Amino acid sequence: MIIDRYLIRQFLPVFIVAISMFVMLFLLIDLFLNLVHYLNYEAAFSDILRATILYVPKSMSFAIPVSLIFAIAYTLGDLYARNELTSIISSGIPFWRIGTPLLIIGLCVSLFSFFFDDRVVVPTLRDKNELTRRLRHIQSSEKNTNIVIKTNEGKRIYVIDFFDDINVRLNGIIIIERDNNGRFVSEIRAQAARWENGSWVFSNAVIYSWEGKLIRLKPFTPTEPYTDDPEIFHRNSVQPEDLNAYELGLLVDDLKLSGLPYKEALADYYHRYSFSAVSFIVVILSISMAGRFRKNIVLMSLLFSLGIGVVYYVMEMISMMLASYGYIPPIAGAWFPVVFFTLIGIILVRYSKT
Repeated sequence: MIIDRYLIRQFLPVFIVAISMFVMLFLLIDLFLNLVHYLNYEAAFSDILRATILYVPKSMSFAIPVSLIFAIAYTLGDLYARNELTSIISSGIPFWRIGTPLLIIGLCVSLFSFFFDDRVVVPTLRDKNELTRRLRHIQSSEKNTNIVIKTNEGKRIYVIDFFDDINVRLNGIIIIERDNNGRFVSEIRAQAARWENGSWVFSNAVIYSWEGKLIRLKPFTPTEPYTDDPEIFHRNSVQPEDLNAYELGLLVDDLKLSGLPYKEALADYYHRYSFSAVSFIVVILSISMAGRFRKNIVLMSLLFSLGIGVVYYVMEMISMMLASYGYIPPIAGAWFPVVFFTLIGIILVRYSKT
């Protein structure tokens, strides 16, 4: 349809300019937040430049929804100010039909955002954070010492002095076995254990077992293999933002199996999917604002896009925090802002000024 092509031609240049502007804004914010630390530790210009470039994908992820809402609000507002939108509607074309190509663009951008975040943003942000910590002389938060892990639905507890993730070796091992009611059954102590053929092989292991009213000590020989995956001793120290959706799902499964708090990681897992829907939501919101700005269209569109963005991210931050503390279900923490703004957008479109 000619009107669809005309609308897209009006929209695309504004969107490209908007996303360039917002990406630059996010890059400058990140740079200025770290610049003092870079200068204090005399970081090389090439390293600062590399850290900034690595942050470009994350900046694009933040900028896409805001740029969409700005570009659509500006495009429709400009058409209305030139009476073109009024002429189109007066010719008998319903308002929802005018917004259809923009909704299709929003849906495509949402699908693109999920794969872009999962395949590009996650690895580049991980590299950027590691480089930033090195330039700021911040020790990595990842720890392989003093590990406590629950497995087998909490009936087995590992206390490990050190996990050698390169050689897949445990050092300084205490394993506490409990029954279904959580009562003590035995305690196994070993100097070390190595991972061989899908199970742990213990060195100099002894077992303290409860026999009647006495606890007896004897050498320990496993009657069945200990096959707890080595990854459970490593994933408890990683950051969810450093994992893609598949890896984050594995982390949630590990935390559940280990009996450790998992709701925050589960909320982050759901958030990977809900955040990709933001682009489609902002398209609905921006279409609803068509015809509301006749003067100062650039300024009003910019203020509107920034205002909606701030409100959404604040609501999302609050709902995710409530989910991580267990006040609301993790899926509600991730999807509540999406559902809320979708309903608001539909209501605004229903009563939009045409």
